[in-house]
Amino acid sequence: MKSFRRILAILVVLVAAVFFVANMALLRADSPDGGRPYRVEIYRMAQEIEEKGLEAVELTEYQYIVNVECFEKSDSEKRWEVFFHGKKDYLVREINGDLYRFDYVTSKASERGQTILLVNSLLAVMALVLSGVLFYIRYQILLPFERMADVPYELSKGNLTVPLMENKNRFFGRFVWGVDLLREHMEQQKQKESALHKEKKTLLLSLSHDIKTPLSAVKLYAKALSRGLYTEPEKQKEIAENINKKADEIEMYVSRIISASREDFLQLEVKDGEFYLSSLAGGLTGYYQEKLELIKTEFTVQRYLDCLLKGDFDRSMEVLQNIMENAVKYGDGSRIEVQFGEEDGCVLCSVRNNGCTLSDTELPHIFESFWRGANTGKQPGSGLGLYISRQLMYKMGGDIFAEVRDGMMIVTLVFQKA
Repeated sequence: MKSFRRILAILVVLVAAVFFVANMALLRADSPDGGRPYRVEIYRMAQEIEEKGLEAVELTEYQYIVNVECFEKSDSEKRWEVFFHGKKDYLVREINGDLYRFDYVTSKASERGQTILLVNSLLAVMALVLSGVLFYIRYQILLPFERMADVPYELSKGNLTVPLMENKNRFFGRFVWGVDLLREHMEQQKQKESALHKEKKTLLLSLSHDIKTPLSAVKLYAKALSRGLYTEPEKQKEIAENINKKADEIEMYVSRIISASREDFLQLEVKDGEFYLSSLAGGLTGYYQEKLELIKTEFTVQRYLDCLLKGDFDRSMEVLQNIMENAVKYGDGSRIEVQFGEEDGCVLCSVRNNGCTLSDTELPHIFESFWRGANTGKQPGSGLGLYISRQLMYKMGGDIFAEVRDGMMIVTLVFQKA
């Protein structure tokens, strides 16, 4: 905001300078040194007097000459004194041996005043319009944006209850709505994660407690056998069967714990809808064309026949971006190609990149949660991208699969036609 005030101060100075320069130019143009149209009229009248005489001259035909007097050499000394000491602006010319005094004005005062008034009025209107635009920008754009400047920072700290003032401003209405929607979504996700974490923790505690009972029995049987309390073979066989039964029970509880830990921990939601393939391809091209040009990666999108697809457009873009990011991250950076096809009433969208070093044994696991291949190296990641992509495609009634062919990684999305 300080920089805006500085700009406003500079503008005020510039406007004042324009006013000053314009008025000085107008005043100079009306001064004797600023252009002399009266000299032209005096020269023309002098020629007319020389040819026709003073009596034949019509003074009304001249704009700047207001009076002409002839002074002969025989005139009195007093008249000569008046001739040379008049208060008006004049020029003296000798015509046919006599001196003529031409009284003139540089311009008409009314016209000069009107010109100055008109120019200053136009400059004032321009200054007011410019000031109005700047103040509008300040109060309708800059100040509302400044009030929202701390919201992303508070959200990054986890403060999801930060107030977001309602604003009817058409410039930031959609932005405010989007940020508020993001805040609500993050808050809902936080609540869901908290509830899920609580449920899993309760389940694990319950299963852990249930394990203690058969585990205690196994320990008692083992202690009794070690001390030789059961000497009959039949009793020993019975104890062994009980231990085996309790071990099966413990194994069941352990399986339930493993199953609980592998349950879908992400609450992924999709909205059933329809969108055009051109919107999906256009969004992908617009997002990655410039980005890949900067890193010198060839990027091509094959031609396609536009059609209507089923699914959630935003989620579909999320899946495609996920695959594109993997292609950029784990490919050799030479080329990425997007191809389209049709099969059994579905549209296939394939993302291909060169330089795949993933082994055949690792390929079946790439869509598992928290799994990362040997080709990831030191690249950052959580191993959830493709897992989330598969879950989203399943929820939209589609599919996703991958294959490696001649060192090229091909990930294909399957969309249902609407």
